[in-house]
Amino acid sequence: MFTPDVKQTPYWWEGAAPPEPGAPVLPAAVDVLVVGAGYTGLNAALQTARGGYQTLVLDAEAAGWGCSSRNGGQISTSVKPTYTALAKRHGERTARAILEEGAASLRWIGELIQEEGIDCAFRVVGRFHGAHSPARFDRLARAAVTKIPGLEEDAYPVPRSEQQRELGTDAYFGGVVFPRHASVDPARYHRGLLERVTEAGATAVSRCRVTGLERQGDGFSAQTPSGSVQARRVIIATNGYTGALTPGTVVV
Repeated sequence: MFTPDVKQTPYWWEGAAPPEPGAPVLPAAVDVLVVGAGYTGLNAALQTARGGYQTLVLDAEAAGWGCSSRNGGQISTSVKPTYTALAKRHGERTARAILEEGAASLRWIGELIQEEGIDCAFRVVGRFHGAHSPARFDRLARAAVTKIPGLEEDAYPVPRSEQQRELGTDAYFGGVVFPRHASVDPARYHRGLLERVTEAGATAVSRCRVTGLERQGDGFSAQTPSGSVQARRVIIATNGYTGALTPGTVVV
């Protein structure tokens, strides 16, 4: 089914593979325990460590092993539903706040990478959102030209007849270009975040799964195969890898 030279790891790892962990050595107690050493966990740990809190980051795999170093590196507003769909579900005020947060996140990551001096091939190159059918193109095009006051984007539709200048292919039925969207080497971005976190004084321990978490006094007790850790505060940053560790979690 595959060629003999197939690789089961993303090519991002060729320049920045997840670090090989040593034997886990855990402190007995910390101010903040972050569960998950991906983008979310590391960004949280960076803030708490720089805020003067003793911070420990634990991950079940090597730091960055999951989606943080396996994604395609596209950076957008990360909000897929339209304003109309969001307003119908949550109301106009919340819909606007959600889209404003998405726009802010796009600006924020560029500023973060520049301020932290992370070498990760960050570029504002734009993004082409291809349509898989004529009907889908019509919907994308209408959304691109419909301007919500205060939420205007400079996106523009590209019909299939003009698609060659964007992609050099006729595989799609046209699409929409978002000029301000960006790209990044995801593994190098993660590696840079991890370096900043450790420089800030936090401890990151890989291959140390948190198997249990319970409230204890005014804090929490976290159980791992390498022992337990007491933490005043806990941040769960496991995203798509979230399991039964946290109460109320629905695993599909």
